[in-house]
Amino acid sequence: MTAKLIRNAYEAALTMTAVLLSWGAALWLEGTAGLHTDVLVLAVALTLTLSSSQRTADTRRRLTALVLLPATAGASIFVGRLIGSHYTLGATVYTAGMALAIWIRRYGPAATKAGTLIALPLVTLLVVPGPALPAKAQSGLVTWAWAALIGALACAVVWLVQGLGDRFGPQDWRTQAALEQPRRRSRLHPRPSTRMALQMAAGIAAAFVLGNLLFDDHWPWVVLTAYVAASGNRGRTDVLRKGLERLAGATVGTLLAAGVAAAGATGHTAVALMFTVLAVALWLRPLNYAYWAAGMTCALSLLLGYFGQDALSLLPIRLEGIAVGAVLSVASAWWLLPVPRARRRQPVLGTTSPVS
Repeated sequence: MTAKLIRNAYEAALTMTAVLLSWGAALWLEGTAGLHTDVLVLAVALTLTLSSSQRTADTRRRLTALVLLPATAGASIFVGRLIGSHYTLGATVYTAGMALAIWIRRYGPAATKAGTLIALPLVTLLVVPGPALPAKAQSGLVTWAWAALIGALACAVVWLVQGLGDRFGPQDWRTQAALEQPRRRSRLHPRPSTRMALQMAAGIAAAFVLGNLLFDDHWPWVVLTAYVAASGNRGRTDVLRKGLERLAGATVGTLLAAGVAAAGATGHTAVALMFTVLAVALWLRPLNYAYWAAGMTCALSLLLGYFGQDALSLLPIRLEGIAVGAVLSVASAWWLLPVPRARRRQPVLGTTSPVS
């Protein structure tokens, strides 16, 4: 356990170094080009989500990321604006994009990794521009070109930090590439990838509907949880476990945020605490997903507090949204074309984004 914690600390340090560099570069761009605060959050979110997927990537995979991530990051801005102006149409496009990112993974490892890159900016969209941020941070959403540039910046920073870490860091701690297992053609009809895509689509679509009806502008919390619990679906029990872990982690994060709010942390202190919480959550995430859920809940609350919102008053609503999203994911995984338990040991057709 001690060796694992040390290894986790090393990987978390690499990720947070990349995050801080990306944040600093985005901060410079914001001041130089007169951009908005959203660009900072986008840079941090993309760097976080990209770090794990690129940790063992070869040159071909990295070049693919350099093409796909900026393109999908720019496209995600239009999807966000579409949701804001035409909620039903935007929600439909978003749901179709998420389902497609899983469905195409039936075509092999390359398609699987491409699907992950397509999904990353869409997941980030639930954290960055939207009702979770106050009006003054929504009025200047980054354009597709700036979003694409931030996507390329995230790629460059992640590669730089991970490359230096592998070159000069302890070789025994270097993450080894997972061996690609040959895929046997499944006899299950529809295929597992199709089942997972349909489950994801059903869960996210229901989350959009109930999120808007029950939580108004705070629908992203429901949709995000529906995605997190269903992604990387290894079977019904797996989805149930992840839903419970996210709910438990968010509850602990609520208590942490309450303590921070009571201490009166604001401004630069809140930003420093946010990065500290993210670092600790990254360190403990491999041990149990609940640690990451707790850290993200607390970090997002600090972000809202930095923008001047009463984050503490929103936390009960967030917990309710997380609970609803978890229930929707579990329901779709259990009753809509469930994946048999015997197939849970096959290569995973979906991955959970670290930002989730």
